[in-house]
Amino acid sequence: MASALTGERAAELRGFSSAQRLAYECAEAVAARLRPGVTEREAARMQRDWLRARGVRDWFHLPFAWFGDRTAFTGFRIPLQFFPTNRRLEEGMPFILDLAPVHRGFPADVGYSGCLGRGPHPLHDKLLADLQAHRELLLREVRERRPLREIYENVDRLMVRQGYENRHRAYPFGVIAHKIDRVSDRRWSPHVLGFGTQALKGLASDALHGHRDGWSPLWSPYRFSDHPPRPGLWAVEPHLGFRGTGAKFEEILVVTDSGDPAESAFWLDDDLPHVRRWAKGA
Repeated sequence: MASALTGERAAELRGFSSAQRLAYECAEAVAARLRPGVTEREAARMQRDWLRARGVRDWFHLPFAWFGDRTAFTGFRIPLQFFPTNRRLEEGMPFILDLAPVHRGFPADVGYSGCLGRGPHPLHDKLLADLQAHRELLLREVRERRPLREIYENVDRLMVRQGYENRHRAYPFGVIAHKIDRVSDRRWSPHVLGFGTQALKGLASDALHGHRDGWSPLWSPYRFSDHPPRPGLWAVEPHLGFRGTGAKFEEILVVTDSGDPAESAFWLDDDLPHVRRWAKGA
């Protein structure tokens, strides 16, 4: 990626990569501390405390934690149901940690899926393994410059072939991804309903400009996403569900205006927990 990652752009991507790695380090550290009886609220607070101890003062969104059938968003109907609850973790129960810190002005948004205990956890392991095909499909079709809406539909078709339900459709606007941008580096920034105001302003600004120019910062199954991939950074999160068990990853996909397919889109970092897991299983 040498020609795509030069000068100021390379430095910016290093900043985003550092923020994403910090977020995944937090997820792994907190996952290692989870025990039976811990609540979602406690797990979310553990993530906040870990990141604040390392200088995080702003958020794209505050940390989430989902346990058991809440990993598949069972019965979710309104946005408030996404927030952490007093659901307690049990041995063998799946969990998802979803956190989006801003570090030195660089946002990250990651999703980490696990299952409490050493296992075996055959269903959860299969869900995680089958996510690899989605990562490959997303990158391939973004490089082909297919409309985002079409790629979304192809992710859906792959899930059906695998025997799963699409659970990212339960997110607001059914998004599989959203655009992220650098924000001002502040010691503290307020948040509204769990989302940082700086990040929300950036997303709103993108939505306004995108509406005028025919694109959207939200990657959804709806008409407003019926356009080719927009250059920038996208936090992508395919989310599989099967009978009350859910699993996902979330990481940054970089899209450029390069005519070279390999440089036109690439994952920001391939040294992430789910990618390492797939490499070990190969």
